[in-house]
Amino acid sequence: MSSPTTTATRAEYCVVACAEVWRYAGESLASPMGIIPTIGARLAKLTFAPDLLLTDGEALLVGDVPAIGKRSDVVEGWLPYRQHLAMVATGRRHVMMGASQIDRHGNQNISCIGDWSRPKRQLLGVRGAPINTLNNPTSYWIPKHSTRVFVENVDMVCGVGYDRAAQVGMSAVRYHRIPEVISNLGVFDFATADRTMRLRSVHPGVTVEQVVEATGFPLVISGDIVPYTREPSAGELQLIRETLDPTGVRDREVPA
Repeated sequence: MSSPTTTATRAEYCVVACAEVWRYAGESLASPMGIIPTIGARLAKLTFAPDLLLTDGEALLVGDVPAIGKRSDVVEGWLPYRQHLAMVATGRRHVMMGASQIDRHGNQNISCIGDWSRPKRQLLGVRGAPINTLNNPTSYWIPKHSTRVFVENVDMVCGVGYDRAAQVGMSAVRYHRIPEVISNLGVFDFATADRTMRLRSVHPGVTVEQVVEATGFPLVISGDIVPYTREPSAGELQLIRETLDPTGVRDREVPA
């Protein structure tokens, strides 16, 4: 594991890691949720994924790539809710959602903490998580990695994990895919024989021991050395700092 050579911040490593989930997306819709995933999707659009479709967060497809907090000046099309659902149902979208809890199989919870019949805390609700996970690629962004989020068992299944999908059978697994989970500590995937979470890389300044300690279940760790997350290139750093997020909003989500 060689030392990084750039001056990139932790937040900028996270941006690049999020951007990578859309590297081979082609002409599909990116649905990033959160500041860093949004910057990541826009970075992907400006670099290695020029065909990626972006929205204004409401009902318009945009043709430019504005900075965070700025409105688009170029409208390419209208994306009403019914058409958005059609894209979801046909797998033409890659969404990056958040997670209040996530387990080793990729089951995600954004609905409640505690027993669903009498929860300790009510959260967003199930929202569109089931249809997202069963119909199009769904990755996750978690800005504060801890044992409260990475849990042995989620209190309620909203996003469907690999074990739950397998229990249902072909109707669930046919289009089910969780490419990556990205946190402020590292990058994770499910490229294992039993489809349980694997630590794929750590961000510079983070140790494997720190990740293990902050995770509430055993992670799969392949080999003796876990690599660092890919470094941002000089061009990517310039785009992040000068074009996409000149005011440094990214550092509010992942402090330096």
